[in-house]
This record gives sequence, C-alpha cells and structure tokens, in this order.
Amino acid sequence: QVQLAESGGGLVQTGGSLRLSCIVSGRTLSNYLIGWFRQTEEPGRVFVARIGWSDGSTFYANSAEGRFTVSKDATKNTVYLQMNDLRPEDTAVYYCAAGEPGAYNFWGQGTQVTVSS
Repeated sequence: QVQLAESGGGLVQTGGSLRLSCIVSGRTLSNYLIGWFRQTEEPGRVFVARIGWSDGSTFYANSAEGRFTVSKDATKNTVYLQMNDLRPEDTAVYYCAAGEPGAYNFWGQGTQVTVSS
C-alpha cells in the first residue's frame, strides 16, 4: 500500500504561483511514477505532470508545459508541483497519485486550487 497526502492549495490571483506538495509513504517506490492530476466538473480528472521516483524523469501535459515544474525530494518522501503564471482555467482540485507505468493505483485526497481573475 502507498499513502499520499497533498497540501499547498489555496486562492491566488491570475499570474500568481503556488507550490503543491505530496508526501508519499508506504511501500518501496523504486519503479513507481508519481503523477499530478486535476479535476473539474468538465472535463473531469485530467493528467497534469508526472515524475519517475527512481530516475526523476518528467513528463507534462501541454497545458502545464513551461508553467509547471514537477520535482521530488527523496529525503522527505515528497513530490512537488510548482505552478507559475496561474490562470483561472487552472482552478481545480489537484490530486497526486502513485503507480507503476500504465496504472495509478493509489491516490491522495486532493487539494483545492482556485485562481481568481
């Protein structure tokens, strides 16, 4: 089992920044991916970014490329999502998730990000 806990959400104005944190605990994560997703009523839950726990490789959705940065601190068992130049359309509940490539089996409870115009 893997447990994940997000924090760092909040209210920010357009153009502002937030850093989300995801503390990961439980089983060994050596071959796991840690992903960030966001959910709104439409289109639902969508992928934002991910990082490989062992090799640190990253991948971003087009909407996040150039504005968001995913990183990890293995000493703190924490994955971060630095979000810059936030826009109202970034408003969502953000989740982190863990799993092997192809399947995110473990999810956090989510953190609300609201970007005001």
